Amino acid sequence: MALPANRPRPAVLEQIRYSGYLITKNSLTTVGFGIVLVLLVIALLAPVFVPHPEHAVLGTTNVAEALRPPSGRYLFGTDELGRDLFSRVIYGTRISLQIGTLAVGLALLIGVPLGLVAGYLGGFVDEVIMRVTDIFLSFPPLLLAIAVAALLGRSLTNAMIAIAIAWWPWYTRLMRGTVISLREKPFVEAARMMGTPATRIMVRHVLVNSLSPVIVQASLDFGSVILTSAALSFLGLGAQPPQPEWGLILSTARNYFLVAPWYSFFPGMAMVITVLAFNLVGDGLREITDPKTRRL
Repeated sequence: MALPANRPRPAVLEQIRYSGYLITKNSLTTVGFGIVLVLLVIALLAPVFVPHPEHAVLGTTNVAEALRPPSGRYLFGTDELGRDLFSRVIYGTRISLQIGTLAVGLALLIGVPLGLVAGYLGGFVDEVIMRVTDIFLSFPPLLLAIAVAALLGRSLTNAMIAIAIAWWPWYTRLMRGTVISLREKPFVEAARMMGTPATRIMVRHVLVNSLSPVIVQASLDFGSVILTSAALSFLGLGAQPPQPEWGLILSTARNYFLVAPWYSFFPGMAMVITVLAFNLVGDGLREITDPKTRRL
């Protein structure tokens, strides 16, 4: 008896079950996914449980409470303007995840199609795309992001654009290499012999089978993008006051490190935990998508 078309096949369910097993098999990967899930919940529900949202959203100040140490009233202490540091760090989670998602997403939107076209068509098109890619790759990503952000102007949006411009060439090169290894496969050749249009082959056959390494790389890059954004904000090229972005908080906190060490410690730890979590998730996804690991 055939299964209804809208029901997943047993093989698909088995693959999903096996992927879950590989995640839980590695304790570090499980921890990484758990932390990322907590970060997502924090980002979504930040307005619900932070004690002083006005300190994070509106930048409301209370100078009389400036540089208070951690206490029951202020869990992470306060900054130089008397703003609750806990509220600002929690809201900073939302900003950091937004930056990572939009910057990596934009880099993928640029890099993946270019790599797909270059790898599948080859010839002159491949040569032009890859030479432009090599020009961008000749600059260190952080240096290129700083230059673009300085050219575009100081804002969080421009910082995300700058990061995407610095990151897309890596996805183009990765995608091109994967497509080249697939374009001569029997299933692609069969599609050509059947007269399938090239665009349909590229999208339905080549692209779908080339995304796994790109997704793994994107998950690994997520933490690096957050660090790069923090570096831009630290230099004054990213988020601007009173936005509660971690790099911007650290840029101000360095001036009070000796008298208020908690000011630097909590946003710094938030950044470390977030980057570590996404690196663990990236390693886990790489293990899941590795053919040597999957035996199904």
